[in-house]
Amino acid sequence: MLTTRPELHGTFGAVASTHWLASAVGMAMLERGGNAFDAAVAAGFTLQVVEPHQNGLGGDVPVIAYEAKSKRLFVLCGQGPAPGAATIERYRREGVELIPGTGLLAAVVPGAFDAWMQLLRDYGTMRVRDVIEPAIHYARHGTPVTAMLARYIDGVRELLTTAWPSSAAVYLHAGRAPEPGSLLRNSRLADTYERLIHAAGTAKGGREAEIEAARSAYYRGFVAETIDRFCKTSDVPDSTGRRHRGLLAGEDMARYQATYEDALTYDYHGHTVAKTGPWGQGPAFLQTLALLKGFDLGSMDPNGAEFVHATVECLKLAMADREAYYGDPNFVSVPMAALLGDEYNALRRRLVGREASLDFRPGSVAGRTPRLPAFVLGAHAGRGPLKSGEGEPNLARLRAAGVGEPNAARFRAEGGDTVNVNVIDRHGNMV
Repeated sequence: MLTTRPELHGTFGAVASTHWLASAVGMAMLERGGNAFDAAVAAGFTLQVVEPHQNGLGGDVPVIAYEAKSKRLFVLCGQGPAPGAATIERYRREGVELIPGTGLLAAVVPGAFDAWMQLLRDYGTMRVRDVIEPAIHYARHGTPVTAMLARYIDGVRELLTTAWPSSAAVYLHAGRAPEPGSLLRNSRLADTYERLIHAAGTAKGGREAEIEAARSAYYRGFVAETIDRFCKTSDVPDSTGRRHRGLLAGEDMARYQATYEDALTYDYHGHTVAKTGPWGQGPAFLQTLALLKGFDLGSMDPNGAEFVHATVECLKLAMADREAYYGDPNFVSVPMAALLGDEYNALRRRLVGREASLDFRPGSVAGRTPRLPAFVLGAHAGRGPLKSGEGEPNLARLRAAGVGEPNAARFRAEGGDTVNVNVIDRHGNMV
């Protein structure tokens, strides 16, 4: 198969990420004697600075990792929960049918910092200062603005000016987005990182005590206090077209900690693929593999229509099941074993015809009728019961019921994406 980039091989280690500076920082950690976990944490903090439109210190992170010594394959869930005040009744009082994709009502407990700190504590070797100092350097002295970042900032220029003045002070220069290639500095973020390092440095008892002190400063100290105050006093516009205050509070922060769990795996032609649980969308990839297992992909041209068609149609079926069944296993029962089972996917595979399907087709698994996704329920609100027909609703049936297409303005993607970092070291550890 022809590739446009070389396949990389080595004996010392490798780092790949969505930004060259984060990759360089990760490799620097390996060269200083750190392991893959140290490198991933350092690269993760650097990404918060160099790709601020895609992630941040107040964000989330799912980690899939392998420790060579124990041969443990695990997931670290740095996806924070909704605030305690975020009840259905509260949202209804706010006049909200669907949680908006922007603003403060959507804010959950930021889980990334605790996940990175736990990963450093339990599997890394370096100290808090070692892994955060590179991020401070780029925040303090500047990071080159990419064309994508410049476009993104320009696209939200009016929003920053009217709703987020403190952010506008960082990202806008005389009311304009920065030019590609210019240096973007964020001294207040650098100050925050330094306060976290200072909190760690005051702890007595070595590396683990320092990490615990940094976690406390974030979730029970000055960061949590600032978030609590901002959410209680700030009216911020969101995609509902109105202004709302946040529901996230200091007590939500104090109760939180990232959690470990076994990775969800699927064996595909001699390869074991690992993903998160159904609190993320990772299992949809595993189910796609379970569906594709019944196709002779090896006989197809990987750049040809037949290969693309089979892959896309299976992915669409898995994504439909994602919408119908996935959720937080602490609150909903997800029939994950059945969704990845051979019997179920053999039935689902029959839906892949010669032509692309435009239908939304979740299946009926383990005797359960699939739920309709939120955008369908929101579009159909107040129109009476919607008959899906044998548990497989599709767009044609939705139109017949008077639902039509989801409102593009209301349900449009809010923009943005996310970041990624991958590390393997000479010991065989992988993140």
